Amino acid sequence: MRDDRRHAFRDSQEDAAAADRIPDTPQTRAPAYRLAFTDTDFLMRDELRPVRLQLELLKPELIMDERGIESTIVMFGGARIPAPENKDQARTPYLAELTRFYEEARKFAQIMTERSMQNYGRENVICTGGGPGVMEAGNRGAHEAGGQSIGLNIVLPHEQAPNEFVTPDLSFNFHYFAIRKMHFLMRAKAVTVFPGGFGTLDEMFEALTLIQTKRMDKIPFILFGKEFWSEIINWERLKEAGTISPEDLDLVSFVDTADEAVKIIDSWDYESC
Repeated sequence: MRDDRRHAFRDSQEDAAAADRIPDTPQTRAPAYRLAFTDTDFLMRDELRPVRLQLELLKPELIMDERGIESTIVMFGGARIPAPENKDQARTPYLAELTRFYEEARKFAQIMTERSMQNYGRENVICTGGGPGVMEAGNRGAHEAGGQSIGLNIVLPHEQAPNEFVTPDLSFNFHYFAIRKMHFLMRAKAVTVFPGGFGTLDEMFEALTLIQTKRMDKIPFILFGKEFWSEIINWERLKEAGTISPEDLDLVSFVDTADEAVKIIDSWDYESC
């Protein structure tokens, strides 16, 4: 969105457009003559990494502010979990069984979005990684409820386009995982985690560590799939080993259905946390 406030100085967009009308000389053709903020080769230099990090932080932040997004409900989960109608395309029989969580994610997002729309769709907006699987289910549920949702995509070696249910004006793309993770949590009022792989585990434990170390507020942290999570992580053994404190396990709630998750959020005392 263009900033229409009046300034005393000449507009940078006007100067950028004027670059096409300058005389063609050896000096003006030289890379050194390009305006720094329009020079892609310059911006891609290693020395400009701090600037690129700042830009990735600023762009989504400014756009979400302009869209009035006040808080989000984060949904992490596996990209490989197919929708029930595509169950036969699952890579493994166990993955096929996990399709039920696609439907729970879809239902949960729909419920939360319907509630969000009662406050003009600014609070508790669904936020996913913008890809397939559970992420698609979350954006799909929000879309079917008639609301908006956020997709935070990341550039990967294999091409990945945003799923079709992300609100176009809230579909972002990142190069830096660290900045993407910040945007997941900066407005989060609850985090939900569905069965997934390395990426899901990474996002889950990073967010848990921030809460454990009190670098962010304690919020509902809900894991969908009691059996799945108890099989892949020995939570009790972590406590017995002393690598986490007994009270750290209280940071996490386990559910199997969308209704259970909604109940936890509804009963959460945000004021005391």
